[in-house]
Amino acid sequence: MTPLSRRSFLAAALASTSVLAMPAHATGIPAFSRDTVTALARELATRSYAPRAKVPQDWLDISYQDYQTRWFRNSDALWAGTPSSYNVDFFLPGLYFPRAVQINTVDNNTSELVPFDLSLFDKTDKAPDLSEKGNLGYSGLRLRTELDQPGLKNEFCVFQGASYFRAIGLANTYGLSARGLALKTGDPMGEEFPEFIEFWLETPAPGQRNIVLHALMDSPSVSGAYRFDILPGENCTMDVEATLFARNELTHVGLGPLTSMFLFDQTNRNHFDDFRPAVHDSEGLLIHNGNGEVLWRQLANPKHLQISSFVDENPHGFGLMQRSRKFSDFADLEANYHKRPCLWVEPKGNWGQGAVTLVEIPADQEIYDNIVAYWRPREAYAAGAQVDLSYRLHWGHEPDLHLPRVINTAAGARVFGTPGRIVTLDFANHSLLDGNPDEFDLLISSPHVDTSKGVLQRNPETGGLRLAFSFEPEEKTLVELRAQLRKNGAAASEVWLYRWTT
Repeated sequence: MTPLSRRSFLAAALASTSVLAMPAHATGIPAFSRDTVTALARELATRSYAPRAKVPQDWLDISYQDYQTRWFRNSDALWAGTPSSYNVDFFLPGLYFPRAVQINTVDNNTSELVPFDLSLFDKTDKAPDLSEKGNLGYSGLRLRTELDQPGLKNEFCVFQGASYFRAIGLANTYGLSARGLALKTGDPMGEEFPEFIEFWLETPAPGQRNIVLHALMDSPSVSGAYRFDILPGENCTMDVEATLFARNELTHVGLGPLTSMFLFDQTNRNHFDDFRPAVHDSEGLLIHNGNGEVLWRQLANPKHLQISSFVDENPHGFGLMQRSRKFSDFADLEANYHKRPCLWVEPKGNWGQGAVTLVEIPADQEIYDNIVAYWRPREAYAAGAQVDLSYRLHWGHEPDLHLPRVINTAAGARVFGTPGRIVTLDFANHSLLDGNPDEFDLLISSPHVDTSKGVLQRNPETGGLRLAFSFEPEEKTLVELRAQLRKNGAAASEVWLYRWTT
């Protein structure tokens, strides 16, 4: 079997068995650390970008059905049969994954290449014959460990494709993804997709709950070194450290980027002939900005690309949330959208001035990820710059920001032939909403239209409050809306935001 043709100078230096059997300090080879990957990224940035060779053509030509005819055999996973607390499975290249990545393990501060081995995959009798020479390697990896079933190692995290990765908490099924970096998202000249080209997995000790993974990233504009400290559980948390080296000026960079899918809900249900009441991996963008304000931006599936920027300085956090948690919210026995995770980005240190940016792309099917959210720094990064950042990702439950949440947004035409649109917001039951609805101030506004004063009532099913108001768009094709409940001059709910379009 042939390992990847592109090998880091570290892996090449450690290629012989006699060297691998010896501790790094005994060979004169520097011990592996995060600094090792940073040095690789720094060195890459001094050279012109050179894309890695693709896998052989017959691997690229396989169909989706062909790709499904082979699957990794869990019994032969990395560290299977050892006391290590983790197993790691691998994915084949080809189809959507034209370039393989290099995967290494780290033990006693020494790195060792994981060679490609097609015999680790079972197959059906319909699996096509494929070449086993050339630039072959794995396209990604899957992490498994004991979660809520002692003695059974279950999966909870996948790294595969460009710089994409995803994880789940205990109650979740896979949904939205994160990325190492976003570049030029939504720009007219097209987006650039950085790729993780090499991974290093630190070998976990018996009983160790977390796992540490390092990744080397490369793209035409930037290289980078990443360290992920991953802890599964009720929520899966990841502490991310990244060091970026800009080859070119980075005028539009997205930090902590998230990618999800929103097709329809009760705001645009009439656009789809579908038996389900809603289809989405995420339904809203939640922001806790630097001023302490909590914003909820309901997602949309517009007819045309739209980009929204929420200007801020040193945000406390942002993320894409799935608040609909009942089966009846989606009525989908296969997709289980009510079990999709929320993903919260918690910046560490000073992220400075910039904007949480939301990109909404038109989509007509649920197979397309059409939602992107990220932090866009106000100032561009100069060519040659080094950028250090760190943040924590929370996969699973949404954060408790101590304010009543909007748990449903619905919209439609006003009844009885009255022109205009009506909007209803349901706020979750919360101690801040106790009392008579007349005690609350209703702050409803729009820079584009006049809105009604609104009506606030107790919702007997949720126990919370429902706010209803109307507006008349007339000839306007876009209307921004904002609403919040306040009591005695203080916030009694998060701020609801929505962009209505024809």
